[in-house]
Amino acid sequence: MRWKGRRRSQNIEDRRGMSNSPRGRMGRGRMRLGRRSAGGGISTIVLVLVAMYFGIDPSVVLQGLESASGPSVSSSNTTRATSAEEDQMKEFTAVVLADTEDSWNELFAEENRQYIEPTLVTFSGVVNSACGTAQSAVGPFYCPADQKVYIDLSFYNDMRDRYGASGDFAQAYVIAHEVGHHVQNLLGIASRVRQAQGSASQTEANKLSVRMELQADCLAGLWARHADRAKNILEAGDLEEALAAAAAIGDDRLQKQSRGHVSPDSFTHGTSDQRVRWFKRGLGSSNVEDCDSFSARSL
Repeated sequence: MRWKGRRRSQNIEDRRGMSNSPRGRMGRGRMRLGRRSAGGGISTIVLVLVAMYFGIDPSVVLQGLESASGPSVSSSNTTRATSAEEDQMKEFTAVVLADTEDSWNELFAEENRQYIEPTLVTFSGVVNSACGTAQSAVGPFYCPADQKVYIDLSFYNDMRDRYGASGDFAQAYVIAHEVGHHVQNLLGIASRVRQAQGSASQTEANKLSVRMELQADCLAGLWARHADRAKNILEAGDLEEALAAAAAIGDDRLQKQSRGHVSPDSFTHGTSDQRVRWFKRGLGSSNVEDCDSFSARSL
């Protein structure tokens, strides 16, 4: 991906130098599940997968964990040095965020709408958000309550080392997907889905979640198309990197890896094939309406 020397977003909140050490019953309990967890029942595995991979409404997961683990967490702050590799990842993230700002400002203006740019928070280990306190094990997430995207940059290493999704454009896909959730929030889609989920069975709520996630994948593809046409950002192999990342985080693949079998009724993000298909759909689209996964008869 061609990114060096281009504009960096100013909507970056860097908390990497602060290590928030949670106290209380959450400190060494629930929120440590995820990357290093080796146990737990099926419900725990599903919960961790929901939290780790681009959750549409992390407040549901995070608040649920808080209520199960005890009262809200206080934290103590200590500083630590950041590495040169991390600093370059932060610079890259700021450039990609700037690209999403430019694209979505233009796309919203075409529909006579105003795009409100989100803030992206980089953190290390633990972070406090308006949706709750989260450890890095939850992965990147978007919090609609404060309109911020949260990323522990070490997640990029996990993508490469654990899931075989390497490359800078795979990382850009992650950012664009979370910004896609912000777009859904601005358009009122996220609130309508949460309202519908509130009166639905768990199976039906999961199906709505899948459609929400696939739409965010499509919006990420739409951004990639728009940004490349405007700035020529794509290099050979970039799209393959993004498609590999989308495939790596399909519910079917993740469940097969963690349990040895799949349970389609518990899917919350879509299969590998679906995620790839909807990202490709965005790549061939020119407006948000083309990403209407909720009206699609087949995903």
